[in-house]
Amino acid sequence: MKKSIKLIAVCLFVQLFAFNVSAQDKAKQIDQLLTTYNQYGQFNGSALVAENGKVIFKKGFGSANMEWNIPNQPDTKFRLGSISKQFTALLIVKLAEEGKLKLDVPITTYLPDYPKETGDKITIHNLLTHTSGIPNYTATPNFLKDKSRNPYTPEDFIKTFNKLPLDFTPGEKFNYSNSGYFLLGYIIEKISGKTYEQYLQEIILTPLKMANTGYDHSEVILKNRASGYEKNGKNISNASFIDMSIPYAAGSLYSTVEDLYLWDQALYTNKLLSEKSMESLFKPYIKAWDGSYGYGWGIEEVNNGDKGKLKIIEHGGGINGFNTIISRVPADKNLVVLLNNTGGTVLGEMNEAIRAILYNQSYNQPKKSMASELFDVFTSQGLATGTDTYKKLKKDPTYGIKENDMNQVGYQLLQSGKKKEAIEVFKINVEAFPKSGNVYDSLGEAYLADGDKTLAIANYKKAVELDPKNENGKKILAEISKK
Repeated sequence: MKKSIKLIAVCLFVQLFAFNVSAQDKAKQIDQLLTTYNQYGQFNGSALVAENGKVIFKKGFGSANMEWNIPNQPDTKFRLGSISKQFTALLIVKLAEEGKLKLDVPITTYLPDYPKETGDKITIHNLLTHTSGIPNYTATPNFLKDKSRNPYTPEDFIKTFNKLPLDFTPGEKFNYSNSGYFLLGYIIEKISGKTYEQYLQEIILTPLKMANTGYDHSEVILKNRASGYEKNGKNISNASFIDMSIPYAAGSLYSTVEDLYLWDQALYTNKLLSEKSMESLFKPYIKAWDGSYGYGWGIEEVNNGDKGKLKIIEHGGGINGFNTIISRVPADKNLVVLLNNTGGTVLGEMNEAIRAILYNQSYNQPKKSMASELFDVFTSQGLATGTDTYKKLKKDPTYGIKENDMNQVGYQLLQSGKKKEAIEVFKINVEAFPKSGNVYDSLGEAYLADGDKTLAIANYKKAVELDPKNENGKKILAEISKK
């Protein structure tokens, strides 16, 4: 009997040791991966990775403040952008669980001053799932220039979009809309009798001891807050100001990778909601992107080699100077959190590589950004030198063309008046991604800006052909075809 107990103890020790070695090896691979992305100027932030519910890696990369050379750490606070939506969704479901609101009734039930012509057709469920048809306020013309810097009360800001015609019949399809989540925040205030910030603190942050998470206010002195930056090629500048009353319940929270781990762990329990209510957050209600959308979460199934499919629950975020992602694999309690403070970057690519490491799969190694190199050359040395540089870099295996990267650079060139250079960058993107409707749409826009209506029409037609859901492309095509 004693021998068998001893043998079991030894076996358990060996298993634990094997797990630790494995976890250590994965942590080392993750460190090497993110260090390379950092060296290539593609990740500046903090990361946390958990396997089977246990943290195996957490570390900061680059600077939280570049003026003072203060490094990012696991307790650095970052603006989350749209990761905020999952918190808003849970608060709404909490109110529904308590019988204080219903998800399937018109929003005018709780917002009697909202225009009835549209509000009577839209349910809270529609707001939660981006199926309301309400135009996305951040996509309106001149939003950044005209509105984003000014403080608004929720009631006043809603008036800037509540009379706009709907983009489609509510419930008909998915179209990501910050406007819907802004309205959810105001509904929370109306029903709870508290500010969105107060109710968030009471229902989620205090119970989970998320002491390093909250609603961000620019004027508040906040210890360990990262500064936000934007990249133009290899040049980095301070991000433009946005008044935090604007993103509100759609994107105004800040947090740390450590606090988001606490949040992730709580979602496996019934601390905040009943089991049934918790499950409702993660149901695939409507087809969206490469999968479906729940309540504040994207849901997707991905291949896991010969082990079949993995269900992924995740969401990204972006706000002036910040880019974020939280990705969960509930079946294995695996978690990846990446918070970046140098604007848009390839967090999705990094997340996929980290997931591959966790599941012992192969993954693509990081590559230097050709877009950054080309932006600098096209900006300072012009069209001919930029084109020659592209031909050289194309042969260099350490460089990679990334669709979003190139698209961003093309628009930066276009906005700075370098139309011919922008066209060349968009043409490179079309060559690299010939099946993407988005790259043709961007090239069409550049040709239109340059006065070449014929080529603009040709590219918009191709964009709509490849992406029949491109309503904006159809609209522009109809307008320029008339003239």
